[in-house]
Amino acid sequence: MIFLFVKNFNKIIMNNILEKKTVKTVQSFLKKYDHSIQLIALEETARTSIDAAKSLDTEVGSIVKSLLFKDSENNFHLCLVSGDKFVSLEKISKIYNSQTKKANADECKKFTGFSIGGVSPVAHTNSPKSILIDKNLSNYEEIFAAAGHPHVVFGISFIALCAITKGIEYDITD
Repeated sequence: MIFLFVKNFNKIIMNNILEKKTVKTVQSFLKKYDHSIQLIALEETARTSIDAAKSLDTEVGSIVKSLLFKDSENNFHLCLVSGDKFVSLEKISKIYNSQTKKANADECKKFTGFSIGGVSPVAHTNSPKSILIDKNLSNYEEIFAAAGHPHVVFGISFIALCAITKGIEYDITD
């Protein structure tokens, strides 16, 4: 009896996650682009690319890390990076022609509307000045990105991600 309660309790929690405002915001944005894109609620966290890959039983490189950066003029830029790669601050600083650093958790939440671990590549509170997309993501047929919560993701093709974000493909990793 206790086991059934716990099992049902987990289902209730997962259903509640899909009702969160941030998740609904992403879902609404995605539906305007393509009704076939489905949200995936994970029982395990997808806070890191390694966690997400384990939960989805996929390669770490197929996970999209949505990382927010700030240039010296306080403009925010979003980099969508393969889960097995690291952004090169030197490369993006050259691209932006400005010394660039990673935004902190408070800046990220305020600017995007999402907490770190659940930052979606779309549906931000504010629009980033630019969106750069790691070319390494094109190596995968399907890639997975956060959908507003660390337990919710969506699958999408590289081409569709470029289209939906209006991002530019670049070599931005070390």
